[in-house]
Amino acid sequence: MKRLLLITPLLLSLCLITPGCYSLKSQSIPDELRTIYIGFFENNAPLVVSTLSSTFTEALKARVRTTTRLSVVNGEGDASMTGAITDYRSAPVSIQAPGNTNAPPIAGAQALTLTVRVKFDFPADKTKTLSFDQNFSKSINYSGNLASQQEQLLQTLSNQIIDDIFNKAFNNW
Repeated sequence: MKRLLLITPLLLSLCLITPGCYSLKSQSIPDELRTIYIGFFENNAPLVVSTLSSTFTEALKARVRTTTRLSVVNGEGDASMTGAITDYRSAPVSIQAPGNTNAPPIAGAQALTLTVRVKFDFPADKTKTLSFDQNFSKSINYSGNLASQQEQLLQTLSNQIIDDIFNKAFNNW
């Protein structure tokens, strides 16, 4: 009995660190959903980053390809996911008093915000509980020069938004 009690935690630990031992892959995706069309997410934000549309779209496609059983197709699929980047902005979140009393206050930290509008349509879903049309938005604080951090910050924001989109579409908790 003692041997079994010692082996059980070991097996559980091994199972958790070994890929493929336990997976939530495709857990709540209906059987009739086999293909998905993911459209190009145009950047319609007032402030445009030239590579954001393509990197966001490709990251979303990669997430669906690598974590579901779905095939991403170029034409009509069983479901479609389309949308646009609707906002990209940087705004101060804290103000610091300057060292010189005559100088104006300066931003101590900034928040970079990214908003994406997504329409997910799964026509075979008769209850329409899986289809949605909504905004997903995330912010991240930073200090210093945005240009030197922009790529990494946008990647972080994009990944967070993609997680939210993915969970809304495929993990009906």
